[in-house]
Amino acid sequence: MQAQEYLKPTPDPTADTAPFWDGLKQGKLLLQCCSDCGKVRHYPRPVCPYCYSMEHRWVEAKGTGTVHSWTISHHAFHPGFKPELPYVLVTVDLAEGVRMQAQLKGSEAGALKLGLPVQVAFEAATRDLVLPVFVVA
Repeated sequence: MQAQEYLKPTPDPTADTAPFWDGLKQGKLLLQCCSDCGKVRHYPRPVCPYCYSMEHRWVEAKGTGTVHSWTISHHAFHPGFKPELPYVLVTVDLAEGVRMQAQLKGSEAGALKLGLPVQVAFEAATRDLVLPVFVVA
């Protein structure tokens, strides 16, 4: 049996984001933490937005959070998403104090509400790409 071709856009990791993507492949949600002021940040970037330090370390997130907002997409912005329509994209307030967006999997849209507890899960998109998704906790 031949593997199905992955048709969605894929990330192009940089030196700043590669540890995030590598962590996902290991089943870990890694976040940057400023080595100077100690604030956690997401999305990965070279400079701390709070103290402007360029020093950071990677910390493993608990992977828990609550729904801050969501959107239900009924129209594919890219043809690769068409088979999944409609899909839910959630913005989650992670326990570490940062927000992250990802698809919500395995839940009916009617169950959505502000503050809904969610947990990160890991979805293998290709042999070399694992994506974070959220599931209801």
